[in-house]
Amino acid sequence: MANVADPAGLSIGFVVDRFGARYGGAEAYGVELMRELHAQGHRITVYAREYDPACGLGLPFVPIRIARHWPSWIRVWLFARRAARLVRGRHDIVHSHMNGWCGDVEVVHVTPVRSRWFDRDMARHKRWQAHISPRVRTYLRLETRRMQQRPGHRVVAVSRLIASQIERAYGLQGVPVIPPGVGVVGATRTLERKAVRAELGLPAEQTLCLLVARNPMRKGLPTVLQAMERLPDHIGLIVVGANAAARDCVARAPEGVRARVHLVAQTSRVAPYYRAADIYVHPTLNDSFGMAPLEAMAFGLPVILSPAPWCGFAQYLEHGQDALILPHPEQPQALADLVLQLQSDPQLVRRLHAGAQRVLARHAWPEVARQYLDLYAQVLHERGTGPAAWPA
Repeated sequence: MANVADPAGLSIGFVVDRFGARYGGAEAYGVELMRELHAQGHRITVYAREYDPACGLGLPFVPIRIARHWPSWIRVWLFARRAARLVRGRHDIVHSHMNGWCGDVEVVHVTPVRSRWFDRDMARHKRWQAHISPRVRTYLRLETRRMQQRPGHRVVAVSRLIASQIERAYGLQGVPVIPPGVGVVGATRTLERKAVRAELGLPAEQTLCLLVARNPMRKGLPTVLQAMERLPDHIGLIVVGANAAARDCVARAPEGVRARVHLVAQTSRVAPYYRAADIYVHPTLNDSFGMAPLEAMAFGLPVILSPAPWCGFAQYLEHGQDALILPHPEQPQALADLVLQLQSDPQLVRRLHAGAQRVLARHAWPEVARQYLDLYAQVLHERGTGPAAWPA
């Protein structure tokens, strides 16, 4: 282990289901945070089912592989048990993104199980099914253990929305909120955009909207396609992460829409598509935060997104200043109107770009890493092995 009185060189065990940005926004959060901590001199070991070498980080990797013949809820329980055994006593800090009990710092990316199944209105038979379901009961037991308050332990939410759900469900007060970060790339110049489009085989002259998602259906693809029906022919759409459900959805759209939609399979090479696009659209139905619209801002794109509670990132934004926020995620006419507004109002685009710079400054990865290092210091101090905070 490190000399934990020294803020440099901590040994950190990072526990996650899959390590790689191509697996989704929550996974990208972990990759980029570990990249920043590694760059600052901390020693990271990854514990996960899979490790994507395309992430560009050659970190030590301990695989936790569970046989696929088990039901998903048993696999989650087996993963939690194995992770707890593997990390025990091996690191200064165990930082976990998984349901279970192994972490010193537990980062919650999704609505808590207790909130989803027991703390909201639902049909009586569904609540009864949840009470007797071994799957739900297993997830709840793991989560309850994860949320237990004890010295040297912190639960972190990635958005204020998730923090409020944890506080209501478990009575925890003052849950720290550390949203995802981003690296600022900058706006793409016109000539560069045309070159990127030529490389990707995309039309040079279309105004291209972009949707990036591991599951485009949950991020609002049907609403985007309905909006496309209301938009002129010179406006196209790129869907990155197109799975079978997304392809089927596009296949059912009118021919005039299908001809303007460019489908891209899941890929870890997303940056060129941000560079090729003009507008980012994100009428998501379920995002505790929303990494993709933040990343779009980093590439200089104006963003249209769902309001809270459908998109937690919207809580950090002001409509018309930082981004354009839909009144509801399932309003295709409103989405089409905002796309046309961006097309016709360059002053609005410039105002959104300026507002996005302020948002990006608050969400820089060095700032996110600093907040986690402060939490690590508090954990170590409570154990009597480190300072209450690192020196500034």
